[in-house]
Amino acid sequence: MELKNHTSVRFTAWVIVLAMLLSACGGNRDYSPKPRGFFRIEFPAKAYQQYNGGCPFTFDYPKYAVVELDSMRGSKPCWLNVQFPQFKGTLHLSYEEITSKKMFNELVEDAYLFASKHTAKASSIDEAYIAHPERKVYGLYYTIDGNTASNAQFFLTDSTHHYLRGALYFRTEPRLDSIQPVLTFIKKDMDVLIKTLKWK
Repeated sequence: MELKNHTSVRFTAWVIVLAMLLSACGGNRDYSPKPRGFFRIEFPAKAYQQYNGGCPFTFDYPKYAVVELDSMRGSKPCWLNVQFPQFKGTLHLSYEEITSKKMFNELVEDAYLFASKHTAKASSIDEAYIAHPERKVYGLYYTIDGNTASNAQFFLTDSTHHYLRGALYFRTEPRLDSIQPVLTFIKKDMDVLIKTLKWK
């Protein structure tokens, strides 16, 4: 009698387990994994102010950003960081006074080399010419697509006295799909900076 009950209990347990497996597998056969979700980002309203420090240039930057002197070792005067604290982003600006044609050529070559350093992880690098002859502002804008440390860089110059290079970095893992909305937002601020830059 005891043996029969034991067998009966085991049989019942197997039937329950089998029923659970069948109900789990036979339900929704069109299952697909949910796409990765990201936090909703609240963007501030666009509003600008002028940077007019002791450097030989001025430009407009957003009111939700902070301009600081670059404190890294080896930094030169008028190397600035435009900080975007809300987005963990920094636009590094490095200014050089051009003293010769050779130096100018080296600076332009350096800008290209800095941008091309990201080719290993970039899906593409596009160049766009910048020309504002009324302000003697010329240069190149590099759009770097892919999971790279920097997705936007540029240099501006008057070709004779002034040279300013900019590179945007985020203090986060370089994943384009997650930073794309913020990148698009800050690139508009970079466009404003470029369009408003004036040499003193």
